[in-house]
Amino acid sequence: MHLPPRWLQFAIAVLVALSFVPLVVAYRYSTVKKPRPRIHLVPDMDNQRAYQPQQSSALFADGRAMRPPVPGTVAQGHLEDDDAFFRGRNADGTFIDHFPLTVDLPLVERGRDRFNIYCAPCHGYSGFGNGMIAVRADKLQEGTWVPPSSFHDQLVLGRPHGHIYNTISNGIRNMAGYGSQISVRDRWGDVAYVRALQRKPRGRGRRRA
Repeated sequence: MHLPPRWLQFAIAVLVALSFVPLVVAYRYSTVKKPRPRIHLVPDMDNQRAYQPQQSSALFADGRAMRPPVPGTVAQGHLEDDDAFFRGRNADGTFIDHFPLTVDLPLVERGRDRFNIYCAPCHGYSGFGNGMIAVRADKLQEGTWVPPSSFHDQLVLGRPHGHIYNTISNGIRNMAGYGSQISVRDRWGDVAYVRALQRKPRGRGRRRA
């Protein structure tokens, strides 16, 4: 068998070795982290100069790079122009004493689900203020603990629907608000379920925390 000249063999070996270089470089750039962005053959504005949060800027009179929203700006989907539904209040600012949506079984069932998750740990499953957290706090006898209200007290029974909704949304006294955890509709379901609990005989469910 006639072999090619040695110089040709050497050249072929070098070319074969060099053919792997692009693959190695591509693999390295796709897997190894670097402080600089990767090479962009077509940049498409992928990497732009931008200010970081809280940085200063001489372009604006107040020296801040971060700009406040234009006065009157409302985020998309957050107009919330129905005071009764979103805030539980009448036009004059007083609390409403009606439900601003249809109260049906699915709404009450959803309210019960949210109640058992967020409210029952302190107020108890029946709303007597004897949840497991309250029971534990009473045993510890901490001076900073304020017992949760019973939904069956006359003061709470006399509060309008909007007041209870506002309490769920924004909290009251040492109780934190749950507006960020519970949706608006679910909060009204919670109110409906509290009203259902208040209609039960006062002696039922007292033992269950």
